[in-house]
Amino acid sequence: MKKILLYLALTFCVFNANAQSCEELLKYVKAESYGSAYSSYSSDAISKVTFYDVVIDYQYYYFAVVCFKRKYSYSCDEYIYQVDSNTKSKYSMNYFSSAGKAFWKYIEPYSGNLNCGPDFD
Repeated sequence: MKKILLYLALTFCVFNANAQSCEELLKYVKAESYGSAYSSYSSDAISKVTFYDVVIDYQYYYFAVVCFKRKYSYSCDEYIYQVDSNTKSKYSMNYFSSAGKAFWKYIEPYSGNLNCGPDFD
């Protein structure tokens, strides 16, 4: 039942995310797929980005989970973005020189898909 609801939400882009549903989606994606993580040790804001490919009813969906560093802490806050199939390759070729710039160029433009990212305004 959860797969069907998630499929409908993603397919019709009516995913009206609130904190709880974003958290549920994040848990679901992590449970359904192995991720490819790109750590950013020198970044001031981004700890790591992990990309997931999830198959729902024979259709692929692509997600980036961005872990933003907390100030004065070794922990981070995770946010999920639904991205395009080539976002992982674009990000992976550019994150080492600047994870922040790679995030703004390749992941942040997809922030409106789920509305699960932080508010930067």
